[in-house]
Amino acid sequence: MRASTLGITASLIGWFIVVELVSGILQGYYVPLLSDIVVHLGVHDSDVNWFEAAQLLLSALVVPVMAKLGDMFGHKKVLLAAAVLTAGASWWLAFADSFWSFLIAWALQGFYVVWLPLEIALIFERGRAQRRGVSTTRRAAGLLVVGLQAGAIVGALAAGRVFVATGENLTLTLLVPAIAVTLVAVVIWKFVPESEPAPGRKLDTGGFVLLAFALLLVTSSLTFLRINGPETVWVWLLLAAGIVGFVFFGWFELRQDDPAIDIRVLRRPEMWPVQATAFLVGISLLGAQGPLSTYAGTDPALGYGLGLDATARSNLIGVYLVSLIIGAVLFAVTSRRASPRVILIVAAALVGVGYALFLPFHLELWQVLLNMCIAGLGCGALVGAMPAAAAAAAPHGQTGVASALTNTTKTIGGTFASAVFGVVLAAGAGVVASETAAALGGYMTVWAVCAAGGFLAAALLFFVPKVAFADTADEEAAALAGEGQIV
Repeated sequence: MRASTLGITASLIGWFIVVELVSGILQGYYVPLLSDIVVHLGVHDSDVNWFEAAQLLLSALVVPVMAKLGDMFGHKKVLLAAAVLTAGASWWLAFADSFWSFLIAWALQGFYVVWLPLEIALIFERGRAQRRGVSTTRRAAGLLVVGLQAGAIVGALAAGRVFVATGENLTLTLLVPAIAVTLVAVVIWKFVPESEPAPGRKLDTGGFVLLAFALLLVTSSLTFLRINGPETVWVWLLLAAGIVGFVFFGWFELRQDDPAIDIRVLRRPEMWPVQATAFLVGISLLGAQGPLSTYAGTDPALGYGLGLDATARSNLIGVYLVSLIIGAVLFAVTSRRASPRVILIVAAALVGVGYALFLPFHLELWQVLLNMCIAGLGCGALVGAMPAAAAAAAPHGQTGVASALTNTTKTIGGTFASAVFGVVLAAGAGVVASETAAALGGYMTVWAVCAAGGFLAAALLFFVPKVAFADTADEEAAALAGEGQIV
């Protein structure tokens, strides 16, 4: 690559891969320790649901606000603040000795979800200054996802080993991610350059309050739907109130000079399909992993399930994570020559194909592995593609918010799926030979919904203009001049 862009690829992206590696460690490290955390806190296994719910709620609320602050005051400043807050919460987790203390710290650790959108915005803004913002961001996003998923694998593998090495001392074990995030904050402070803030911007406080209120109503209603069941009337009232809140938020934002979320930008043909795809992919990426794990552990004597123990299930998830990495790498490589729009469509279709194959083929381990890998290739490409595509479609000064919205819509999609899938699977429990196993019909419903989400996303992406997410003619010429060298 030419010297003019070497600063972006070698230094900035290199440091961001380190940041995403730690982000992945945070996502993978705690899961193997949850049973020990439950014992340490003296709570019930079901209380773990509150950890996930609290972090999802906080991330959905703070990500749009922090992304807008990044557009206003500089993305590095906000990225550093998010890293410091995450580090503080990680240290708190290590020494928390009560359920409520651990719950608050766990929720505050959710500030890490804004890292990737801010990194994408930083890369895009610096690339745009060198007339290669779109192509550079596409390739970088794939590499960042590789770092993220590799970190998740490292975290999952390291947690149990560290726990044993420390004599099963949970506090010492939980110090590892705290130290890692602290070092990442230093990396951001010392080595990440600042972007140029957009002048004359202001924070639409009223809009963000309305958005936060609507998000709080929708995500909390979906969380309580999973916990309390569909027969609880007030859960549906909360959901209806949240939908009304979003409608009022849209009406309010259209009347603001500098809105929290520019609805006019979201209505663009190159933007709304990307945000819809993020929601639909969240269904399978965040919502289907639990059902897949429980299906893999179901006793095949029932006529379905794989009967895998915990170690074998971990290996199965590991293979799926590797397929995500491969999908992200393929996206980074093919985005140089193929149309970004076509790549998005193919990736979404792979998600649909992978889960559709579960319907006829789910009784053998090799079948489940093949299906998960096909879906994983598509998900891996989309996780990298969506923030980059949103940044490319956003006007100057709104790249942070646009990238962050893909995370918010993905989170809402995952929350929606978790709630619905939990209800669907629980409805069949107790009607089969095992009182705890879900019925096969429940799993079939999960796979059908995930497949439909992938195919629908592919169909919606056809509405994106063919020239979307590509560099301008001058930028393409610069990109061609640098072809054949390392990105």
